[in-house]
Amino acid sequence: MGISSIYRLAMQGAIEASLKIMEIYSVGFDAEYKLDGSPITAADLASTDILHRFLEQTNIPITGEESLNSEFSVRKDWKRCWCIDPLDGTKEFVSRNGEFAVNIALIEKGIPVFGLIASPVKKEFIIGSKEFGVFIIDFDNLNDTSKWKKIETPLTINSPLVMTCSRSHHSGPVLKFIQALQSISPEIEYIKKGSSLKFFDLATGIADAYPRFAPTMEWDIAAGQAILETLGGVVYHAETGEPLRYNKENLTNPNFIAKTKVLFDQMS
Repeated sequence: MGISSIYRLAMQGAIEASLKIMEIYSVGFDAEYKLDGSPITAADLASTDILHRFLEQTNIPITGEESLNSEFSVRKDWKRCWCIDPLDGTKEFVSRNGEFAVNIALIEKGIPVFGLIASPVKKEFIIGSKEFGVFIIDFDNLNDTSKWKKIETPLTINSPLVMTCSRSHHSGPVLKFIQALQSISPEIEYIKKGSSLKFFDLATGIADAYPRFAPTMEWDIAAGQAILETLGGVVYHAETGEPLRYNKENLTNPNFIAKTKVLFDQMS
């Protein structure tokens, strides 16, 4: 299968970073807290170093959760960049519930064109690009493409419809979105899951929608958007309806809604 060498480096980096994360997870760790109150651990820092070591070989600049991000006056001239979260779901890592991930996306002119989300616990990752499609790959099968599991676009919504988000935040805009979903499916089931692993469920059709009306950063979502859009799904600004853009001056995301293709088609 003809996959670019830069994507191969991303895949190799994600595996090595994931294995290091699990090594730290198994032996124990302490959490410190950043100025914004979010936790950081040795696993975040080790994964950052590993991803930079691999991705810097591509000579493509990097933005990320623990990276030293360039000023917008520099970034605005980039034709493309990597957007990474070396340990997405550090709170889940600290609480030891297994729901954390490694995120890598390639951004071209503000658009995510490649996405990778790795689950260190399950030792697998999902990759997606319109260049080659979407696959779920076991770490051990990286070099055996015959064992890669190709993911096709889900053709039906779940019955009842499945939404992945917190059960405890159904006021305001989320409640309005749920009411819109109920015009299609009077009953809705909810999946609570941490980090970008929600996009595994959207890509495979386990979930139909993911609304987010709380703060996230570009590296939380970029990889998932690339994967979902490859399958015909959408991740869009909850107020404007426009697809999310990346490498913005402000790296914070707006409120957004992610939908599978079939749900988007039914609600359009």
